[in-house]
Amino acid sequence: MRLLHSSGTPLHVSYCTNVHPAEDLDGIIAQFDAYAVPIRDRLGADVLGLGLWLAAPVAAALAADPALRARLRGELTARGLEVVTVNGFPYRSFQDPVVKHAVYHPDWTTRERLTYTLDLARVLADLLPDDAARGSVSTLPLAWRDPWDAAMAGQAARRLDELAAGLADVESATGRVVRVAFEPEPGCVVETTEQAIAHLADADHDRLGVCVDLAHLACAWEKPADALGALRDAGLPVVKVQLSAALETAEPEALREYVEPRFLHQTRTPAGEAADDLDEALDRRLPGPWRVHYHVPLHVSPSAPLAATTPLLREALAELAGGPEPLCDHFDVETYTWGVLPAALRPQTPGQLADGIADELDFVRAELRHLGVEA
Repeated sequence: MRLLHSSGTPLHVSYCTNVHPAEDLDGIIAQFDAYAVPIRDRLGADVLGLGLWLAAPVAAALAADPALRARLRGELTARGLEVVTVNGFPYRSFQDPVVKHAVYHPDWTTRERLTYTLDLARVLADLLPDDAARGSVSTLPLAWRDPWDAAMAGQAARRLDELAAGLADVESATGRVVRVAFEPEPGCVVETTEQAIAHLADADHDRLGVCVDLAHLACAWEKPADALGALRDAGLPVVKVQLSAALETAEPEALREYVEPRFLHQTRTPAGEAADDLDEALDRRLPGPWRVHYHVPLHVSPSAPLAATTPLLREALAELAGGPEPLCDHFDVETYTWGVLPAALRPQTPGQLADGIADELDFVRAELRHLGVEA
């Protein structure tokens, strides 16, 4: 969806397709018909934005073949769909039965990660609507924290220099600006806003910035105003925002039905105690309250004694879009965990999943309207 900020700046609101398993072009196009078109229809939107996820093999194929890129753009346009942002965090196999730590590989010390990200930038440059100001690619926060040493940090810094140069080449060749956004996440080298500022201090801030994932921000127990103010003061742009909500509770035993084998669910307390997964936190009996990296649907509240960090999402939206100028123009709903929710909450059919995602987008649209943004 496109919404209009009171300043006249278009705000692009999309949903992230990493919730779907397709990793080849035909499968990706099929998911447009199964999910994206019904979502657009349910919202009554002329155009629906997708935060497109492309696994590394299909990204490479598209980057190498202008005809394939033209086909993909044509398929999007024919269905009233558009892409201004791409999720480049998962490399491939994101909906496999077990993902866990594999999602952090390859990391930013490797050429594979650099190649994948530049492939995505080349593809996105050709998918961008003609009137879009720029595109964005979100990516992992350098690496999982262990192992990490000075040599790896130096290698990653060199990759980021190569990335900025490659993005400049994309702009020179296509006339389109694509920026890359590093996404702080619990357990990674870059977990907090402060760490993002430190690790990206010497990066090219015209092309590289931060993806603020609001569930991750909540799990770090950061306040949106403080985090966004620190980024502004450091001159580090908010390239993209991932609209997400984490689980929160003062009674951790109520979380047992959320333990599942596919994704990591990092758990944090306000005192800084941490576990890398929910089952570990339960076994260690960390003192509550907890916030858990488990993206839950934005538009519904879990049953007590559980809650979602939706109040923090509202605070963040007020900071991001409630002022005289927006701090970001790319907003992507990223609830990739629909398929691992407790059975009673899990969609059973494609239509039910489409309904749930549409409800999330409608929730976001209503929240932004409350801030004076026009639909």
